[in-house]
Amino acid sequence: MKKILLSIFLTTLVRAVAAQDIPYIQADQITRWKQSDSDTVYVLNFWATWCAPCVAELPELEKLHAEYAGQAVKVILISTDFRRDVEKKVKPFVQRKALKSQVMFMNEPTPNDWIDLVSPQWTGAIPATLIVCKRRGFERLFEKQVTYEGLEKAVLEAKKF
Repeated sequence: MKKILLSIFLTTLVRAVAAQDIPYIQADQITRWKQSDSDTVYVLNFWATWCAPCVAELPELEKLHAEYAGQAVKVILISTDFRRDVEKKVKPFVQRKALKSQVMFMNEPTPNDWIDLVSPQWTGAIPATLIVCKRRGFERLFEKQVTYEGLEKAVLEAKKF
């Protein structure tokens, strides 16, 4: 019985350690990324667990994250799920999919209060991906499901700008 309890405890501990922390962010964080005076290219993806096209494009974003690891490219997956679902849906989803990109939760009650901060052209539909590098004067919004090729082309353009 002790071995079984120890096994259950260790399994739970390993899962807890392996699970990614999901910070809650406010809208002003978007402004900080967009105004960052660095060479970092930010790839900000707005998604939700219930959005089929969002889930379908996650492997493309994960591939970009892996391919540009160690470079000045930061892939950030910003969940727009309901706050009440972060613990019971978003965190288990992130763990199950073994997402390596940083996942954050947009902790704003009214999307209309922050959508224009992302881009005045954004209708609020997801998936949406903003690629931005202020120092290089680059900003591009994709208001659709993206491919790796489309992401990489925009990132390479942002790095040359």
